Amino acid sequence: MKELPNLKEVLISTLTKLINQFVEFVPRFIFAFFILFIGYVVAKILAIVTKKVLEKVGFDKIGDRLNEISIVKQLQTEIKLSQIVSKVLYYFIMLGFVTDATKTLGIGAITSLVEKLVNFVPQLIVAAIMLQIGVLVAEAIKNAVVSICKSFNVPSAKLIGNVIFAFFLVITLISALGQAGINTELLESSFNLMIGGIILAFAVGYGFASRDVLANILSSFYTKNRYKEGQVIKVDETKGIITSLDNTTLTLQTGETKTVFPLQTLQSKKVEIFENE
Repeated sequence: MKELPNLKEVLISTLTKLINQFVEFVPRFIFAFFILFIGYVVAKILAIVTKKVLEKVGFDKIGDRLNEISIVKQLQTEIKLSQIVSKVLYYFIMLGFVTDATKTLGIGAITSLVEKLVNFVPQLIVAAIMLQIGVLVAEAIKNAVVSICKSFNVPSAKLIGNVIFAFFLVITLISALGQAGINTELLESSFNLMIGGIILAFAVGYGFASRDVLANILSSFYTKNRYKEGQVIKVDETKGIITSLDNTTLTLQTGETKTVFPLQTLQSKKVEIFENE
């Protein structure tokens, strides 16, 4: 029959091990705390200096342009890039010191987790820069599209511009998420299917709704060189002086009234030009 272990010796051995581990842990804990304190001071000073330098060089002007974008205004928030950059720098430096502190403590699980976060931060910064540039480019393209549509008197110019903006914004967002290391295959597939359906529906619906306007715009390329303001012409039985000519219509002063003709009608009606009047 085996003898039972001496309870007193087991307790003494266990307590001795705990005391030895505690004695070994306390200096490591103090040193780790000291590392964190130094890291906090360094990170705080560098963040403050970076913020002031960026403010002086006018870095916040880029943020002001972002604040003028309609989607940012709807969020009712103000983007101040100098503050964002200084905060990112602060936490990035702190994560580096936290990594060293956890290595000092000898806690492998926490050290591995912090190292993953440190490696993820640069990817996140690049993704944020891509998203910022993408929003600015999307807004510029939107404004250009709206201006072009308005110059041709295309209806719903603002709606078309917003659709273009949303399209480029989603593309930028997917690219930024991919840069951050997030799998976007499912999102890309869904987006492609959705865009294909929207484009098809929009093309069919808008084509039927705007066929007359588009016909007038195309007709303007053929008629503008033939007619000019102040010219006397006769369209069928209507004779008058051309008072205005734009991308879609021609206006005749016929006595005390004015008659407006869509430009496409000039392609199918008999038009007489009186050069000497």
